[in-house]
Amino acid sequence: LLAGQRVLLCFGLFGEVMAGLKPFGVDYLVTQGEWLRGLGVPVETPVLPSAAAVEANAAEIARLIEADARPAVLVGHSKGGLEALAAMLRPGIAGKVRGFVALQSPFGGSPVADWVCSNAPIYLASHHALKALGLGSGRGVQDLTTRLRRAWMRRHHAQVLALAERVPMASLGTALGPQDGGPYVLLARRIEQMGFGPNDGLVPVASTELPGARHQLLAGDHRALVAQGHGQDPVMVLRDALLGVLGLSLIHISEPTRRRGI
Repeated sequence: LLAGQRVLLCFGLFGEVMAGLKPFGVDYLVTQGEWLRGLGVPVETPVLPSAAAVEANAAEIARLIEADARPAVLVGHSKGGLEALAAMLRPGIAGKVRGFVALQSPFGGSPVADWVCSNAPIYLASHHALKALGLGSGRGVQDLTTRLRRAWMRRHHAQVLALAERVPMASLGTALGPQDGGPYVLLARRIEQMGFGPNDGLVPVASTELPGARHQLLAGDHRALVAQGHGQDPVMVLRDALLGVLGLSLIHISEPTRRRGI
């Protein structure tokens, strides 16, 4: 299914930092990338400041898609899924994409980003720290707030549905249960108390739903689908998601042939 195609793995917020900790045993999209390369699939991870504005990173992802004749399959974790989606809405890009998998992406925003941006001292400190570290700025965090994400989705609702007609898409969300532990649990409980429903400690399940995409709910925290030891097998999760979207892609491609009676 992946023959002749390449996979772009789009990092979430601070993804480049976590990926840089690979020599210390930190797994962030590492086992998934190694699995794909083991199949002989070209894998690229766009080098982007993950805290930059969504549209800025989307423009760079679109440029990378345009720069190669091979069709691309996009896999985005968290904020990376928002940027991949925005990239596909740019003129001429959707036609070069064969599938899209969003892992725990906050299409409807994150209440954690709301809290950071509503607290002026914390927001300003994070803004300056991100700029100093070359990771982007506070604008990238603002882009994750529920107000801005919901407004963006309303403005682009028709475009996203039209995109789903051309590009098979899957969105996967996770939720922590009452019996779960780990570093995300306290945040998860607080988000649920605020009325956002089940969530993974950063992103509500409802926020991960993408119009026109096949949605799947799994158990785990915000790293469950991209790192070993967080409740899921990340390779199995990605394998199953790719089988789903690429299987649909074959159906889309074959439809004109069937209509011609061949």
